[in-house]
Amino acid sequence: MTEPRLRVGLIQGAHQIAFELPDGFRAEDGSVLHRGTYKAREGFKANPAQPDAVFAVSGVEIGIGFHWNKKERQKFRGSLEILRTNGSGLTLVNELGLEAYLESVITSEMSEGAHPELLKAHAVISRSWVVAQMERPRNAVVRESAIRPGVISRWYDRENHETFDFCADDHCQRYQGVTKATTAAASNAVAATRAQVLVSEGTVCDTRYSKSCGGMTEKFSSAWEDSDVAYLTPVYDGSGSPDGFTLPLSAEANARDWITSSPEAFCNTNDPAVLNRILPDFDRATQDFYRWKVSLTQDEVGKLLLEKLGSQADLGAIHSIVALERGPSSRIVRLLVTGEKGSLEVGKELEIRRILSTSHLYSSAFIVETVGSSNAVPDEFVISGAGWGHGVGLCQIGAAVMADQGYKYEQILSHYFRGAELKSIYD
Repeated sequence: MTEPRLRVGLIQGAHQIAFELPDGFRAEDGSVLHRGTYKAREGFKANPAQPDAVFAVSGVEIGIGFHWNKKERQKFRGSLEILRTNGSGLTLVNELGLEAYLESVITSEMSEGAHPELLKAHAVISRSWVVAQMERPRNAVVRESAIRPGVISRWYDRENHETFDFCADDHCQRYQGVTKATTAAASNAVAATRAQVLVSEGTVCDTRYSKSCGGMTEKFSSAWEDSDVAYLTPVYDGSGSPDGFTLPLSAEANARDWITSSPEAFCNTNDPAVLNRILPDFDRATQDFYRWKVSLTQDEVGKLLLEKLGSQADLGAIHSIVALERGPSSRIVRLLVTGEKGSLEVGKELEIRRILSTSHLYSSAFIVETVGSSNAVPDEFVISGAGWGHGVGLCQIGAAVMADQGYKYEQILSHYFRGAELKSIYD
């Protein structure tokens, strides 16, 4: 195959899009566009007349639906196209080659100051994920299973986009242009791994990743459809075995011991120097990646359930929130919420995180303790948890620490994706 070209959606549903085109861009009619700001209300397309030409866009939203949500001014290479979709406003699309796209992704997901071996590992998994997604049939945004009265089981896959291949945010992969690239580190990492992907049984791997696994990675089916993947199996995020802890973590007593402790693991670090070197600036606002705690009042839980799930979640005063099923990392796959009017079973992991937070809980690897009680109605629910994200595949903080400890990118990849092999798929 040849190097793929990607169409990445930067902005969707806008009434107006402001962008700056320096010298080096041409409109479709061939005219040269000089430096200035263009506020597009209609369709528009411009291509770079010079390979390194960069355009700027204002108001690009990042962290949509998450606690780090904000808008930024960002710069991009490649072509720019503005599309008008009936009833949906304007869409801004950036088209460029896969390798150039990856230079942005790895410095959007990780800081460019991260270890070169981490950047190489991330280039490989980000490339593999893109190729795997382009080869597979497109899925619906929300998938549901086991739907019956009193049960909700949903998972969220990559969004389908009619006018582009991938969005620029966490729902696909973070892609923030060349804004974060200040050195040659990203370019060197992408060049050193050019065309390399992970393969298993002749197929390019769907290489998932999350910020922190919390000490143990999760299996694929805990987060998505009910079929597991050989190279996405649970892995202890350390060398050897988790001394002092009983497995499996799917057992409730074992999960409680694990979550309320701080087991040794690659991703068990809160060293500001390490985190600041590997994380983008907006991720640094949070330092409790490995273990965390939040509290919700009785009223807050009730309001969240109604807001996220509607009238089916009108359970009255909430009596208990308990795990019905956990995955091998201790992440809850099925959660039972019981109130004075009845009960509701909720899954999978992202839906569980979604219903107990205005954005998302850091992960579904948590236990719940109650504070105060009047007629079996707690005043407060204290949620203690482990890790950040779904926990499947590569653990970004764990991989960063491995690189700092001298592991090569090939060793990092083989640690998280068991049985997968590196392969170059184009020149």
